[in-house]
Amino acid sequence: MAENGMTRKDTRLGNIQGKSIGNIQAFFGIRFGQAPVGPLRFKASIAAGPWTEETYDATSPRHCAMQPPPIDFFKENSRRINVEPTYDEDCLFLNIYTPSADSKKRPVLFWIHGGSYVTGSGYEYDGRVLAEQGDVLVVTVNYRLGLLGFLDLSEFGEDYRGSASNGIADQILGLEWVRDNIADYGGDPENVTLFGESAGAGSVNGILGAPRADGLYHRAIAHSGNAAATPPTSIAPVLANHLQISPEQLPVKLAGMRADEIIAMQTATGTGGSLSVDGTVITRPTVQAIAERGRQGVPYIAGSNANEGTLFTLLMPGNDETYEQAARHIATLALNGADPQRYLAALKAHYPDLSSQSRYELVWNDLLRRASIYLAEAASAAGPGGWLYRFDMPTNIADGKQGATHASEIAFTFNTFADAQAGGIVMHDREDPAVLKLAEQWSQTVLNFAKTGDPNGGGLPAWPRYDDSTRVSLVLDAESWLADAALDEVHRGLWATA
Repeated sequence: MAENGMTRKDTRLGNIQGKSIGNIQAFFGIRFGQAPVGPLRFKASIAAGPWTEETYDATSPRHCAMQPPPIDFFKENSRRINVEPTYDEDCLFLNIYTPSADSKKRPVLFWIHGGSYVTGSGYEYDGRVLAEQGDVLVVTVNYRLGLLGFLDLSEFGEDYRGSASNGIADQILGLEWVRDNIADYGGDPENVTLFGESAGAGSVNGILGAPRADGLYHRAIAHSGNAAATPPTSIAPVLANHLQISPEQLPVKLAGMRADEIIAMQTATGTGGSLSVDGTVITRPTVQAIAERGRQGVPYIAGSNANEGTLFTLLMPGNDETYEQAARHIATLALNGADPQRYLAALKAHYPDLSSQSRYELVWNDLLRRASIYLAEAASAAGPGGWLYRFDMPTNIADGKQGATHASEIAFTFNTFADAQAGGIVMHDREDPAVLKLAEQWSQTVLNFAKTGDPNGGGLPAWPRYDDSTRVSLVLDAESWLADAALDEVHRGLWATA
């Protein structure tokens, strides 16, 4: 597709050059935060000032956050936007896809990428199909990852308050940039929808519990996300032991290390990023925040995939011992920090013939399904409304054994199938009529929700709010349908054993 340069004026920051791609204008690598390096490492991010360049070059991506080498999967059917990514601590950039240079105020969809809080970037999600299809703006954002974005150092002094959620604070800084600047790109700062997948969905759920973000967004969609529920876990002793220093020496030691050394230590110690209620950025659990805000909260969609865990065993194959150990960790997260022993025993009793690998995959299902159910339920009880879905369309490329796996619905949300050149991870046949139909319907459902707060009217069955009496959820498949409480009855019973 033809690409041409174009320049426009940001009234607060200066001139900016992006590129026209078909009918969409794209701006890549817009700086929204100062580089969190040197004395700002492990500290709250700070807004960037006006551009020093006469014209800011936003024609190509800038740095991604520091992270381990990414693992490409389904790469034969996917297309990278950022073909030669670079990685640096100086990573606080966002991207904008807009249909026009006019002054119309369009709904804004603010995408937060996933990657287990340790990998990924906003560059890998192509917003131009959605932008043109819905006459909306799509913003994708980078944020600090792993230890550089989520290491709790609060025990070492006031300067590190909230450090366990620095990555979330980065996202909120991006939302503040949108509030202050998006009108110059044709966006409406009074109609912003948060949406994200996996760690991005967990981030959405974390932002719901962050008072600083209140008023910066007006709807929220969480695809396969966990909930903010527990305080951060101190891993300072683990890191100090690895570095062979006392815990008290850790801040000074970390300040003097190169970023790549910190990432190497992260890999060697098996540590990284996680979502927590740190008390400064995220001040209370997601479900509590939804209840406390009541009708002042926002309409909310949550959902999960039928076979979440198969992606994780595809990427990280193991043996019985490693799967059982990992299942205990994931189950603890699923139960908001409670002892998972009784739940795991009940799971094994109900599925006695399953392998350790298959049970581990089911625990992933439960982590993401349980959070989706209870948060959608809370949003309906509070007043704004919550809607629950499950994505069931199985992958139909590669070996086809993954089912409706983790992240497989992203291409449907962005309607990547509508443009052969659109970038992103694609786990389905780009030419399958059933795939094309569901992608059109689901993406339109997302767009309708972003515009009005009601997801209906996109061609799917009439979708009622989810509540604790009827428990009706939408199942997305070649022929989508409404499911009642029976869909989750067995596993709700298993969770109740904890």
